[in-house]
Amino acid sequence: MMKGLFKSRSKTPSEIVCLTRELLRFIDSGSFVSGEVLAKREEKIMKEVAKNLHELKHVLYGDSESLPVSKACAELTEEFFKENTMRLLISCLPKLKLEARNDATEVVTSLQRQRVCSRLVASDYMEMNKDLIDLLMIQGYEDRDLALHYGSILRACIHRHQGIARYVFESGYMVKIFDYIKLPNFDFASDAWETFMELMTRHKSTVAEFLSKNYEWFFAEYNKLLESPTFIWRRKALGLFGNMLTNSEVMKLYVNSKDNLMTVMKLLRDTSKKIQIEAFYVFRLFVANERKPTDIMYILIANKSKLLQFFEDFKMDEEEEHFEEDKAEVVEEIKALKRVD
Repeated sequence: MMKGLFKSRSKTPSEIVCLTRELLRFIDSGSFVSGEVLAKREEKIMKEVAKNLHELKHVLYGDSESLPVSKACAELTEEFFKENTMRLLISCLPKLKLEARNDATEVVTSLQRQRVCSRLVASDYMEMNKDLIDLLMIQGYEDRDLALHYGSILRACIHRHQGIARYVFESGYMVKIFDYIKLPNFDFASDAWETFMELMTRHKSTVAEFLSKNYEWFFAEYNKLLESPTFIWRRKALGLFGNMLTNSEVMKLYVNSKDNLMTVMKLLRDTSKKIQIEAFYVFRLFVANERKPTDIMYILIANKSKLLQFFEDFKMDEEEEHFEEDKAEVVEEIKALKRVD
């Protein structure tokens, strides 16, 4: 079965894919573990896979001296999505050495955007093989050696395929992502945050649909990030608002919650000026809301004098265009608030 797999001659992109697929099938079969193959043959197969993956990456990305060739990329892509090569490579990723694993990750991420006759081939494949997302989500962040590789692949799938983003939302994986963000390992937690960012900013109609159905528990969890004792998570969570709240439906939901308002008011008193400034622009949305719910009005009126005093002393460390104008508008809105019966 292995005869001819190691011939040294110039190969076309599709031939490299075919050879890689055969080698991956052999690796996936577990023959190494059973002792059916000598150690030298095992090493040779692993080296050949690594070499092929590096060549595939070169075809897709080019190098400092040459750009990728569209025809070669299309040929490679068409062959790759035959006979479940994508599944084989993702499944075999844990068995590859680090350098080969890095190249494999870059190959898979690039393939998500490659087109054949104007068709995004990966989109159709991933729609038919959504269980691969289960593998990336569950095994990814629970295996230290795979977390960053699987995270990169997952984000590439989410970025290019709206159906995959919807699948992640509908499968309840957002709960796990919040857990991953709380991991003590900062690299893994940051990678999970990047995936979270991709989900919440890429496909706005899908995000709005998800939040309309899961609003209460989602923002209860999100507020925990905003109140995190770690500065960087407070900053990251606040920074994401700029994208999330550009969706008018999401913003309406957010500014109608007294719990959200109280969280943002706490952030106005943060020890970090950067956090205070970003919190101010979120707070401004609550004040500008023309249809404030009664409980929001009660909180703003009850804190009216404290808020006016706060904004009187609230200055920027550096000049920023429009900040004083924005602050003046908020102050006028607060002054105009009248008691609600």
